[in-house]
Amino acid sequence: MLADGEDTPRLVLDAGTGLRSVTPMLAGRAFHGAILVSHLHWDHVQGIPFFVAGDRPDATVDLFMPAQSGLSGRDLLAGMMSPPQFPITPEGLQGQWTFKALDTGWHDIEGFRVRAEEVRHKGGRTYGYRVQDASGSLAYLPDHVVSEGVSSAVLELIHGVDVLVHDAQFVVAERALADAYGHSTIGDAVDLAIQCAVGSLTLFHHGPGRTDDALDEIAQAAMVISSSLSVNVARQDVEIPFRLDEQKDSPHRTR
Repeated sequence: MLADGEDTPRLVLDAGTGLRSVTPMLAGRAFHGAILVSHLHWDHVQGIPFFVAGDRPDATVDLFMPAQSGLSGRDLLAGMMSPPQFPITPEGLQGQWTFKALDTGWHDIEGFRVRAEEVRHKGGRTYGYRVQDASGSLAYLPDHVVSEGVSSAVLELIHGVDVLVHDAQFVVAERALADAYGHSTIGDAVDLAIQCAVGSLTLFHHGPGRTDDALDEIAQAAMVISSSLSVNVARQDVEIPFRLDEQKDSPHRTR
């Protein structure tokens, strides 16, 4: 995410293999900023040791993850990043890295106000995040099983944001799989967005077998569910303005 007047990202949401795409955005510069990890499943952290712009002597990276089990941030990350699973431990990353177990609530991170709240997902503590500044707000819930209930804290987290980026891995015919895997259906995401009066909804965390044509059909179906809600399908390298009336080159965007 970019703040006003800046041309390089300093707040990154999650750290899957897509984290590697941040390096070319920096045009040879080191990364100086923070990464908010929603949870520690492999598809959300595997990009960390391959993040070239962060793994260099002049980089500074604050890595935040959900606090759990009384472990430090370093020890939580080392559960997947240490021998024999991986050749180095977190200390093997170059640059100035900090590994922080984050509690729920409001935090000031890289010039943004960030709220973290626990959401329902399977296999370890999972956070949804609200990120805002004076110009706009975004809520990010990539793995979330709406059908098991949404807490009042999470409803507050989402309510009234300009952009909601939400888990939409399954279609309604796959309800049993969605519940078993701890994810939402597209209809769940749309209904939640309407309930929380968000500005727009971006469907994210697609089923890995979806084709581009299938995603186009999902977008059309989502618009049918609610003609009053702006619904987009996340695609690689798409830029999402915080506010609906901003232009495509808005400095507030996700990747």
